[in-house]
Amino acid sequence: MKIGIDLGGSHITIGVIDDKHSIIETEEKRLMKKDKENIKSTIEEFIVEEVNKITKKYKITNIGIAIPGTIKNEIIAKSVNLGVENYNILDNLKKKINLPITIRNDAKCAAIAESKYGALEKYKRSIFLTLGTGIGGAIIINGQLLDTGKLPGCEFGHMIIQKDGIKCNCGKNGCFEKYASMKALKDNLRKKLGLDEKTSGQELLNIIIKNPEDKKINETIDEFIEYLSIGISNLINIFEPEAVGIGGSFVHFSDILLEKLKTNIQNKNYLFNKREELIIVPANLGNYAGIIGSVC
Repeated sequence: MKIGIDLGGSHITIGVIDDKHSIIETEEKRLMKKDKENIKSTIEEFIVEEVNKITKKYKITNIGIAIPGTIKNEIIAKSVNLGVENYNILDNLKKKINLPITIRNDAKCAAIAESKYGALEKYKRSIFLTLGTGIGGAIIINGQLLDTGKLPGCEFGHMIIQKDGIKCNCGKNGCFEKYASMKALKDNLRKKLGLDEKTSGQELLNIIIKNPEDKKINETIDEFIEYLSIGISNLINIFEPEAVGIGGSFVHFSDILLEKLKTNIQNKNYLFNKREELIIVPANLGNYAGIIGSVC
C-alpha cells in the first residue's frame, strides 16, 4: 500500500493506493481563508495526523505528494497558489513521519497517471491540463514527460491571454489561470449569484443543473468556455497532440462544459490545422489522478 497526497491551493486530499493503482480510501480538507493564514502548519498538521491514522490500518511502503508549483532539489521553490517559496516540506514531514516521501509537480503527477492507466493511455502524443485553483500542465511524448531541463516548465496557467488583464498571484497580468481555472469559474459564479466562499463546488454544480436557463449562469459559463478555448487552442497549435486530457475539478463539471468547449474551439476557427475530430477527454481517474501519479 502507498499514500498519495494531492496538495492543492484550495484543498488537501490524501488517498490510500493499492498495488493495482486503485484508491481504496480518501480524506479531504478544504482550505479556507483562515487555514491559509499559517499555511505550512495547516498542511503539515493535517498530513501528519492523517498519515498516523492510515498507518495504523494499513502497511504503507511510501508516500508521494503532488504539489502545485515549481519543485527544485526536493524543495518547493515557488507555489503561487499556496503562497510559499523555498519551502522544505520534506524535511519538516520526515521529522514526524518515518516513511520514504517524494514530491513532484501535481499536473505532471496527474499526466503520468492518465497516460499510464487512464484517459490518455492509447495516445503517444498528448497534452494534459489540470484545472483547479490554477492551471497546471504537462506534455506527454511516447509515454514520457517532455524534458524541459533544469526547470520543470509547462506552466500553461501563466501564459498571457489578456493584455493588461487581471493581476495573477505570480505577479504578472492576464494569466490564463485567472480566466480559465475552475477557481475562476466558481468565484465568478458565486459573485454573480451573490454567494460566499462557503458555497462548495458541488453546490454550485447542483445550482447550474437545476437552473439551465438562468442568464447569469449561462453568461458566466460562456465567458469561461471562451477563455479556456483560447488557451487550449494555443497549446494544440504549438504541440499538435493526438488528444487533450483535462483533470482537476473540471471532471465534476465535464457533463456541462466539455461539449461546449469542443464545439466552441471548432466553431470559432481557432485551430491552425483543421481536424475532423477534436479529441478532448476528461481524466478517467477523476480528481484523483494526481494522487495516483504521485506514487507512480
